[in-house]
Amino acid sequence: MRIGVPTEIKPGEGRVALTPAGVRELVGAGAEVLVQAGAGLGSRFPDAAYAAEGATLVPDADKLWAQAELVVKVKEPQPEEVARLRPDHVLFAYLHLAPDLALTRGIQESGATAIAFETVTDRSGRLPLLAPMSEVAGRLSAQFAAAHLLAHQGGRGVLAGGVPGVRPARAVVIGGGSVGENAARVALGLGFDTVVIDRSVPRLRELAGLFDQRVRTVAASDLAIETELADADVVIGAVLAPGALAPHVVRREHLALLGEGAVVVDVSIDQGGCLETSRPTTHYEPTFVVDGVVHNCVANMPGAVPSTSTQALMNATLPYVVAFATRGVAGAVAADAGLADGVNVADGKIVHAAVAAAHGETAAPLDAAVFQAA
Repeated sequence: MRIGVPTEIKPGEGRVALTPAGVRELVGAGAEVLVQAGAGLGSRFPDAAYAAEGATLVPDADKLWAQAELVVKVKEPQPEEVARLRPDHVLFAYLHLAPDLALTRGIQESGATAIAFETVTDRSGRLPLLAPMSEVAGRLSAQFAAAHLLAHQGGRGVLAGGVPGVRPARAVVIGGGSVGENAARVALGLGFDTVVIDRSVPRLRELAGLFDQRVRTVAASDLAIETELADADVVIGAVLAPGALAPHVVRREHLALLGEGAVVVDVSIDQGGCLETSRPTTHYEPTFVVDGVVHNCVANMPGAVPSTSTQALMNATLPYVVAFATRGVAGAVAADAGLADGVNVADGKIVHAAVAAAHGETAAPLDAAVFQAA
């Protein structure tokens, strides 16, 4: 199998899908690994390090996509990359198709098989390939929130941890999953008075124990969210509906409860955002203001720390890529129902139920389609 690793071209993206260590594993498994020249530089992996482990360096994206059978990326393909997709391609990356009809249709029209990191499941129903970037994004969200509270950043000029005699800033984290847990962890470390809201009382009980009661936990309801927003300086949106559009748990009228100079960081933006007023931003222009509230909605937040993120991501994805290399895509998918959950588009059809529902369709059966394409 020829595995291609292109340079990421999404703005502000320095991650790369494979490290030199990953190349060694795949070459040892019998794969041919093609790496676009410069692909690892954003994560501080020089071309020579890839070549030393057996990769073939390819000078440009056109040549790489033309030669590869399995394309392993980090972020969803950009328009010029969609144009390079072919029916014999298998794409393995974060795709986040639910909020992006144009990308979904582009992949369908290409005939390629698209397997999304974010919908692969494990035997416990967890999301093993989403988890490492959820950890990074959650931790970054609290750092970004603290920075945006500074007056010269447009915030209300409140110090996260306060000082003796002055209360700390209050952070409300909506969603208690991996993102929310990690956001709360760093928020606590920065000194925020931290609240986590979630629908699951067992999960809230778990978080309360994990943080030794230093985080206040609140069972989610519309009224509870309104009550907590009225006393918040920062809101971190950490709501996840796997493969589907995130629900708008904070509506525009709620912004008045937050007031001038409050900060929201919507980590759910990859799935459309959990605030009605959210829209994707970039690391170069990360914020915008609506009704006096500073919004950070960077759609590739872990790209800000590519050295950490690349290694964490590859630790999770490499076993699946090795399975593709040794079993073939069809064999790997047939042997692992959780990997089959990752198949979003195959043979021109949407085969993932949540993605199909987001676009007003019914998912096609996976069975024959993926094996034809792969």
